[in-house]
Amino acid sequence: MFKRIPGLVTALLILIVLAGCGSKATAPGAGVPKTKIVDLVGREVEVPVPAHKIVAIGPGALRLVCYVNGTDKVAGIENVEKQKPAGKPYMLAHPELTSKPVIGPGGPDSTPDAEKLASVQPDVIFVASLVDRSRADELQAKTNIPVVVLSYGKVATFDEDVYKSLQLIGKIIGNEKRAGEVVAYLKNCQQDLKARTKDIPEDKKPRVYVGALGMKGAHGIESTQARYQPFAAINARNVADETAKTGSIMIDKEKLLSWDPDIIFIDEGGLSLVQEDYRKNPQFYQSLKAVKTGRVYGQIPYNHYTTNIDTAIADAYFAGKVIFPDQFKDIDPAGKADEIYQFLLGKPLYEQMAKDFGGFKQLNLTTP
Repeated sequence: MFKRIPGLVTALLILIVLAGCGSKATAPGAGVPKTKIVDLVGREVEVPVPAHKIVAIGPGALRLVCYVNGTDKVAGIENVEKQKPAGKPYMLAHPELTSKPVIGPGGPDSTPDAEKLASVQPDVIFVASLVDRSRADELQAKTNIPVVVLSYGKVATFDEDVYKSLQLIGKIIGNEKRAGEVVAYLKNCQQDLKARTKDIPEDKKPRVYVGALGMKGAHGIESTQARYQPFAAINARNVADETAKTGSIMIDKEKLLSWDPDIIFIDEGGLSLVQEDYRKNPQFYQSLKAVKTGRVYGQIPYNHYTTNIDTAIADAYFAGKVIFPDQFKDIDPAGKADEIYQFLLGKPLYEQMAKDFGGFKQLNLTTP
């Protein structure tokens, strides 16, 4: 009778070991109900809902996750996100993300690191920006993890693709209510900005220009944008729109002289280059009406690992205050910026952004 007990114990031990091995082999998302979704490039993907562990790679993906309050589910971040957070409000608001494991180099031209992505065992990989169907399918095949492509669309700041991306993230991570609130807030900002200036005749609007916009690096006053979103949001009369182009453009200084705008905004990411150029060529700047009348203003740069939607909207309100003071008389630009940061990211961040770049203010180009 007693001789049989060791055999029984051995059998039980084997069962325990086998059970332990089985639990280690459990795939990400196992046991969570699966739902089929369609991502922003039209791919049908089966994902666990709600996903408990996620990663977000590519320009702008992590920012959208932060807007939907999904940071507690982030299992790892790209190395580029661990660099200096200046210019990225979502990282200023969530410094705890920098303690997460590195899941690849990141950057607009980098290739996702399938091995590192798989090592943190996320239920879903969110990918933003320049990822087409074939690259998404390839990454999904390599990692055996659902890949969901997001998009900032053509204009980013107020774009239907952004709204769809936010709602998709919310659905997948179980934060649909929050996603709906964010989309509603963005749409309300858009409607408010447009409504304030919709009845102003075009010929009654000041002619405005923005220079020193970042475009794969810092640039001087010649770097501008047609259909610049903070201007477009308030129906401003952007002289660069006369080029009939869209997006980033480089102009000749002579063109700026011929336009001679009433008001000039300088992206503070390139302000030091403008000031340096001023010292070399003061006559050019002193020939501009906006410089002579003291109507040159600083804007906080909003393009850093693609569009910081929060800062872009804050820039639009500041531009409105400057260009259309009567229509924006109730707006305190710094206070409005903090309201936007607080709602989207949970913290008032204007003071830190102003410390890093200069903030909303009238500029004297001779002052370093």
